[in-house]
Amino acid sequence: MKAVVLQSFGDAGRLVPGDIADPEPRPGWVTVELRASALNWHDVLVRQGRYGSPLPHVPGADGAGIRTDTGEEVVILPSLFWGDRTDAPSAGFEILGDHHPGTYAEYVSVPEECLAPKPPHFTWAEAAALPLVGVTAYRALATRAGLASGESLLIVGAGGGVATMALALATALGARAYVTASSPEKLARARAAGACGGVLHSGDDWPEQVRALSPDGAGFDVALDPVGLWHRSVRALRPGGRMVVLGANVAEYATMDIRAFYFGQYSLLGTTMGGPGDFRGLLDLVAGGAVAPPPIARTFPLAEAAEAHRRLEAGGEFGKIVLRQ
Repeated sequence: MKAVVLQSFGDAGRLVPGDIADPEPRPGWVTVELRASALNWHDVLVRQGRYGSPLPHVPGADGAGIRTDTGEEVVILPSLFWGDRTDAPSAGFEILGDHHPGTYAEYVSVPEECLAPKPPHFTWAEAAALPLVGVTAYRALATRAGLASGESLLIVGAGGGVATMALALATALGARAYVTASSPEKLARARAAGACGGVLHSGDDWPEQVRALSPDGAGFDVALDPVGLWHRSVRALRPGGRMVVLGANVAEYATMDIRAFYFGQYSLLGTTMGGPGDFRGLLDLVAGGAVAPPPIARTFPLAEAAEAHRRLEAGGEFGKIVLRQ
């Protein structure tokens, strides 16, 4: 089958089209003929060698396609070996494309529990773009933060895949969402997608600026920080607010004012991509028509995965970048 093969770790140019063997059948696993694969920042980290993937390797976590055994149209949950607990994954948890061959290929093999019916009103590109950002945002907001109807939410960094999906989910859950963004264009796109308002995060005082937009200016019930700016994001919360964090692509370390944190009665909630239970909750919302499909910024042929990665790393897109098989 045709695939994109990583022979060595490094820049986007290491993603080279090639031919590899089809997946081998094994009990409890299903082969999917892929129609589309969506890019995630996680794929960049895999390409750089951050997860110690075996070489040569086929990256890619997200995908949608057709089961070769039944002919059903499916989406793939990239969460492998989650385990039985709902509060945290098992020690064996990994993301598809870390150590098992991923979705940058014509076919992929996954455990049967990682398959769900494709939402019929989604295109192949939209279906492929849903799972990783969708289940990550759902777990962050619904499972971990317990975001409820009528509450206010701040999303730090509008435009990224998780942030964009979080905006759609917040609307579906009945919350009022506000954003920060790196450009006026991304701010306008977020407003058009349902954000109640937002500010640019170019200045150091953006937490105070966006806090002023919150109900009564008292701060937000929940802040979603997918970038690592904890020390600033917490300043936008109301007393007793919850901050849920899931990424570190802007900053990997945070220096916090400890006294201000505990006097503020804040909750700090770490989260990652969710498991099968979170996926079911997400798809229930999608099936009810409450969640808009993920916006697609751009599509590329599978053979142009390297250029797709360059676009992703440039950071100028609003929505998901997708490979078509």
